[in-house]
Amino acid sequence: MARQAGSSYGNPMNGVSPGSNPAPRSVTILGATGSVGTSTVDLLRRDRARYRVEALSAKKSAGALAQLARDLGARFAAVADTGAYRDLKDALGASSIEAAAGEDAVIEAARRPADWVMAAVSGATGLRATMAAVERGAMVALCNKECLVCAGSLFMRRAAETGATILPADSEHNAVFQAFGAGRREDVRRVILTASGGPFRTWSMEAIRTATVEQALRHPNWSMGPKITIDSATLMNKGLEVIEAHHLFALAPDEIDVLVHPQSIVHAMVEFRDGSLVAQLGPPDMRIPISHCLGWPARIDSPAARLDLDRMATLSFEPPDVARFPALGLARRAMETGNGAPTVLNAANEVAVAEFMAGRLSFGGIAALVATAMEAAFARGIMCEPASVEDAVAVDHVSRSLTLSLLPEIAAKAS
Repeated sequence: MARQAGSSYGNPMNGVSPGSNPAPRSVTILGATGSVGTSTVDLLRRDRARYRVEALSAKKSAGALAQLARDLGARFAAVADTGAYRDLKDALGASSIEAAAGEDAVIEAARRPADWVMAAVSGATGLRATMAAVERGAMVALCNKECLVCAGSLFMRRAAETGATILPADSEHNAVFQAFGAGRREDVRRVILTASGGPFRTWSMEAIRTATVEQALRHPNWSMGPKITIDSATLMNKGLEVIEAHHLFALAPDEIDVLVHPQSIVHAMVEFRDGSLVAQLGPPDMRIPISHCLGWPARIDSPAARLDLDRMATLSFEPPDVARFPALGLARRAMETGNGAPTVLNAANEVAVAEFMAGRLSFGGIAALVATAMEAAFARGIMCEPASVEDAVAVDHVSRSLTLSLLPEIAAKAS
């Protein structure tokens, strides 16, 4: 039976002693040069004897990838961009590290025999590669939203069938995973995910509609890539996390709530039937959830700052305002609709965010374009449940084309 987040409670050590000295864990990082990959690499460098690096991948940063591969002693390095292959090969020089390029090369990185795979590649490539790791029954630290948003039912079903271990590496889902250890799944009443509220938490609706790219990228607490930072500003990121939690922990829509928590110290809470509310707290540092996954089922040291609770003035919570941040409501609607609706939502949102960052769509137009694309997709009957990765990619592709066709009209209305 698969070991998945939320399927095992109490002591998950399975006979592993925290004080034991096991053989080095072999590790693959998909998305090694991104923010999550960089945090993972930082942890590996601090305990080289505990880990051996099998494979690394990046989108197109050939020089940075080659340097990492050399430093960490990787056996295989892959760039998704075929145009970067020569740069990667040259940068690796006479080393014995095998180099490859293209989407198939990233999938090959996931298929190589590593015990533990960090899945931090976004988009269709990330979905295919992560599924490749699941298909061989690997332990997968999941930081790829497409797997659960675009193909959640398929992904979790295949994980159960292959015996793969799915460890949530996003801070909120990792917090839920840890809090679930306080009780039995059947005793869980609800899960509460927290959101910082982003840079526009206190802004008026009109000000939010006309926000600039520069303003949207000023996240108050977290340092992340531009796309996820924009999603945090719209609260779409929290909506996607709600969908992920639905699949990851087998939760009904009414068992998942969201609270805005500006301090980003409490990452999630689990309420049990007896009224107990178990929370996971920590500074906004991705190395904490990653270290939990990297060492699981034991815990390892993390360089993250320790919370100084006696110096904290307050921890505050407030309900999200879906009128000012309609993206959260759109995500909930997609989750409740099910089938291919979350796939359409994700694709439309990626297009809308890219157009906003390119200056062709206003900030307020992001949610408007996503809503219109979802309505059009429903009317055209393209919200079928993906039965395979290829189905999910096909729905994604059609949804992107549909969203782009609607862009001129929505951009004009939202300007």
